[in-house]
Amino acid sequence: MTLVTTRIDGGIAHVRLARPEKLNALTLDTLTELVATARRLRRDRTLRAVVIAGDGPSFCSGLDIAGTMRQPRRIAAAFVPAPWRGTNLFQEACWAWRRVPVPVIAAVHGHCYGGGLQIALAADFRFATAGSKWSVLEGKWGIIPDMTGVRSLIEVVGLDVAKRLTMTAEQIDGAEAARLGLVSELHDDPVEAATAFAQRLATRSPDAVAAAKRLFDGAVTSSARRTFGRERREQLRLLLLRRNTKILQKAAMTKAVPEFRPRGS
Repeated sequence: MTLVTTRIDGGIAHVRLARPEKLNALTLDTLTELVATARRLRRDRTLRAVVIAGDGPSFCSGLDIAGTMRQPRRIAAAFVPAPWRGTNLFQEACWAWRRVPVPVIAAVHGHCYGGGLQIALAADFRFATAGSKWSVLEGKWGIIPDMTGVRSLIEVVGLDVAKRLTMTAEQIDGAEAARLGLVSELHDDPVEAATAFAQRLATRSPDAVAAAKRLFDGAVTSSARRTFGRERREQLRLLLLRRNTKILQKAAMTKAVPEFRPRGS
């Protein structure tokens, strides 16, 4: 049974959580497929963006606790981090999307709870309906977000709001999530809006977009001095080594539509 599907159209990967009858509740197999999908897309140098959404009435209702707890040995193995990555299976199912060198947009409707919220937080942008339902639901079960959610929540909403949402496990709608900064934009059809935004990003140099993602993600935990050094290195590569920079500059001067080469050319 395929729990995560992928379709690539015009350089945009449409990734779907495909367990609609269970509101896309996460199983260990789903997490494994998410990691494998992100790694496969990461290697595709023609890729321009990713849109992650959920089939059926919800984005993701969180971890399927009942089903997962029946597999104690697999849970124990899934908690062990890979030393070369520093993440375990639960964490990598989210953080792997940070490693994909193109913009990732989560298109959220219905429930976005627990592990589902942490997957959405791993995206670069979150488009959602005003009526979508968001919660750091782990607190309801006496546990904490452990799928990279602590780091992501602090980055997106700040320390005090992150603590509040985690400690209370309160449920908020998309409109309130947008007010708190959890949601980037509100749309009646977030998948359509996310796809249109991905197409807009595809008109920019794939190398510059990838460099911007690396720089901003890295700047969160870097000193100012280290960030400045990374800026210089990225800029030199774009100016001196990347063919796509020259293609875009020439197109801009001639008012033509740029025809980009694969990322890293």
